[in-house]
Amino acid sequence: FAYNWGLELVPARLEQRRAGEDVQVPWTLPELRREWNRAKQQVAPWWAENSKEAYNSGLDALARALKNWSDSRSGRRKGRPVGFPRRKKKRRARVACRFTTGQIKVLPDRKHVQLPRIGVVKTHESTRKLARRLEQGTARILAATISRRADRWYVSFTVEVRRAIPNSNGKPSIIGVDVGVRQLAVLSTGATIPNPRALEGSLRKLRRLNRELARRTPGSRRRKQTRRRLVRVHARAANLRRDALHKLTTTLATQHGAVVVEQLNVAGMVRNRRLARAISDTGMAELRRQLTYKATWYGCRLVVADRFYPSSKTCSG
Repeated sequence: FAYNWGLELVPARLEQRRAGEDVQVPWTLPELRREWNRAKQQVAPWWAENSKEAYNSGLDALARALKNWSDSRSGRRKGRPVGFPRRKKKRRARVACRFTTGQIKVLPDRKHVQLPRIGVVKTHESTRKLARRLEQGTARILAATISRRADRWYVSFTVEVRRAIPNSNGKPSIIGVDVGVRQLAVLSTGATIPNPRALEGSLRKLRRLNRELARRTPGSRRRKQTRRRLVRVHARAANLRRDALHKLTTTLATQHGAVVVEQLNVAGMVRNRRLARAISDTGMAELRRQLTYKATWYGCRLVVADRFYPSSKTCSG
């Protein structure tokens, strides 16, 4: 609601400015927040029923979207052009709220967390790793984000961690990694890492559930049940892909002194209609992103070969 309210306010102020009126156009988060605080009693008399962080999360998302759009127009943002922000729909937008103030704690029993306005919540996974760091004074919680994927709720903490960064992991080996579609990765040692093909393995079930969803009456209970089953399949495919990438990148960063990867034009590769789905199912960009920070964590050296480096000419085998 706060996001859409701010999105209506900004174009209205822009129109007033074009008409010659001397008005301020709220563009940053502090400016949007001031405008919201002035208007919330009139536009949302029920605002006090929820945490102030819920509205702040929406306004923060709008401020980031406006900045991305203006940076894209001026050439300060790399990549494809970013359009002007659009309204969010309740059923399609990502369900998330970020808490930056209030009581955010990991309780000593390793099974509960305390969140502002929500209170104490039991967690499915143990929080012992984070709790140990907090007790030792080597970590500090900055924020907590509540989000929903499929029918499960998650809390993720933004944490400032004091971490010992090693200069080297003591491994002398250098390994090259060639990502692909048939195999997730082919290593210079000759080893191949199988591609889980998470989405491809779920296509049959996804087609059946999409047909079932199309037959359901809009707004009915069974339509909601089918939609829940559909998003579960999508979430499982994403989890399988993420699990394979994490295992591979952790092994590479801990078992080798240097890892060489190739810089790929993934955005250009997915323009091929026949290969787009298979390429997207591998998560090539995510593999390099994970390697970037894990190499720093574990003292491994990451080398990114130039996109036009003639690796195939050097060694066609």
